[in-house]
Amino acid sequence: MIKKNDLLLIVAIVFISLAAFAFMFLSRKEGSKLIVYVGGKEHATFSLDEDVEYTVKQENGAYNTFIIKDGKVDMIAASCPDKLCVKDRSIHYSNDTIVCLPNNVVLQIAGGEEGDVDIIAK
Repeated sequence: MIKKNDLLLIVAIVFISLAAFAFMFLSRKEGSKLIVYVGGKEHATFSLDEDVEYTVKQENGAYNTFIIKDGKVDMIAASCPDKLCVKDRSIHYSNDTIVCLPNNVVLQIAGGEEGDVDIIAK
C-alpha cells in the first residue's frame, strides 16, 4: 500500500525529471560545423551550410561515408560489421554525435549560435 509521503516523493521525482528534460530540450542550439575525429584526433571540419558527401578512408581499409544536407549530418555507409552508426539518427544540434566504435570515427556537431559581434573595441 502506498502512503501519502511515498506518493508525494514519486510525484516530485517525476516533476523534476520532466522539468530537467524540458530544460535540455528547449536549450538546444543548432550547430554550425561538423568536426570529424579519427582515432581521437581531429581529421576534418565542415560547415553545415554546405551540402557535402565525404568518405573517411583509413590505412587499414576501414571507411565511413557521411553526408551533410540541409544542415543535417547522416552516416550513410561504413565498413564496420554492425552498421550501428549508419542506423543512427541525423544530427544537427550542438554537441550531437555519431560514433563508429569499430572504425574509431566520431562525427560531432560544434558551434552553436554565435553573435554578430565578436569583440567591441573603444
